[in-house]
Amino acid sequence: MKILKRLPMIIFCAFIGIMLLLFILLPKEDYSPSEKRYLADTPQFTFQSFFSGEFGEEFEEYLSDHTAFRKFFVGLNSYYDYLTNNNGKNGYYLCADGYIVTDPTTTEKLMPNIEMLNDFYDISKKDTTLIIAPSTGYICDDILPKNHLPYRDDECFEIIHENLNENIDFVDLRDTFKQEYQNGSQLYYKTDHHWTSTGAYTAYRKLCENLSLTPTDRSSYTVTSIDDFYGTTYSSSGYWLVQPDVLEVWDSQNNASVSITDSGKTVEQNSCFFYGNLEGDDQYTVFLDGNHPYTKIVNDKAENGDRVLIIKDSFAHCLTPFLSDNYKEITMIDLRYYKEQVSTLIENENIDRVIYIYSLDNFATDTNLAWLE
Repeated sequence: MKILKRLPMIIFCAFIGIMLLLFILLPKEDYSPSEKRYLADTPQFTFQSFFSGEFGEEFEEYLSDHTAFRKFFVGLNSYYDYLTNNNGKNGYYLCADGYIVTDPTTTEKLMPNIEMLNDFYDISKKDTTLIIAPSTGYICDDILPKNHLPYRDDECFEIIHENLNENIDFVDLRDTFKQEYQNGSQLYYKTDHHWTSTGAYTAYRKLCENLSLTPTDRSSYTVTSIDDFYGTTYSSSGYWLVQPDVLEVWDSQNNASVSITDSGKTVEQNSCFFYGNLEGDDQYTVFLDGNHPYTKIVNDKAENGDRVLIIKDSFAHCLTPFLSDNYKEITMIDLRYYKEQVSTLIENENIDRVIYIYSLDNFATDTNLAWLE
């Protein structure tokens, strides 16, 4: 009887001992393919970091990242929250039809970022367009769990309409996306926060309407489908049991030349699509090779000779190849990594038009627009 009373304690101690032994003996991985991120390095001990608490925080992160069976425990925690009516506690809602959707964004940087765009327009005096992707939870509201925080897209878009410089053209995608979604189009991935190629093409057509361009007909694209795509919301949420997405690459085969400069190195090829990246962990980088400070796209077959500067987040990676059918020269910069003076770039490259491409989540929270000058 005494053994039975002590059995829970014995099991607990044995579990702790086994996990500690596995932590010591098992090799430490540098990268987690399922989470698509690099894991914490061994923290460096110093008396200063120890007494400040920094070492303790770093060691806790290191221990968490290298715990044996980490993927199992991350998933177990996520599904426990889901089953105990805490869906969204980890920042992601597990929704109907296999969607994993980020919870609503904050809006703390919305007005400052609008003002930065206005100020930069006063500096550049270039034709300027802003296009913002609505949040998945706002467009696909029918798949959300019953208890969720409110998505404030309508409020945010109205603030933009009211405060954006009247000379900046704002492409409002809300009605277009709502209609397309109700017609059965999948505009966003289920396991990733980005829009699909169908969503990007829908935005492209609306953007062309505002820019007085003729969009490439949908029938002109050769479509390559990848059936086992798992994206960012899957890798961050721990909801490992959902089915993969189908990632589509729509290639008009215009043979636009792409030049990417990053850390002093330049990569060039005659396509906007890096098909070799489909063999890696981050398949979304098939579009323009992912995030880089500076990218140049030249298409001699395009009719419009304007030089366009795109200032963007990663939503532009799928949309910009569509635009390359229309413009002979597109320069694309990411202010998270590009730290040169943008007004000097506009002058040096004789830019005719500026296009901002952002998701609402990023535009309402990004601090990097402060680099606009």
